[in-house]
Amino acid sequence: MSTFDPAVALEKLSVEYRGRIEALRQDLARSHSADSAEQALERENDEVLEALLGESQAALRKVEKARERLSEGAYGYCAKCGEAIGSQRLAVMPMAECCVQCAD
Repeated sequence: MSTFDPAVALEKLSVEYRGRIEALRQDLARSHSADSAEQALERENDEVLEALLGESQAALRKVEKARERLSEGAYGYCAKCGEAIGSQRLAVMPMAECCVQCAD
């Protein structure tokens, strides 16, 4: 059984989200078909891609905030109550800002 290393976990998530963001941007930059029916479908797909891009960017911001907390020595403590966030929660959700009791 390996021990949880938040720096490694957060770096892995950062790389994953950056790759996802780049792939989504490339998909959104492609040209559309000249056929109007096909173009309508492509535009609908673009809306989904834009939503996924927004979610990935938001997740990356959370990861970067967690990395800042780690470097400041505040990682692993709830932003609301100040108590330690459970190690199991952090292992599953390394960018968690709050403990289970304070999470909405």
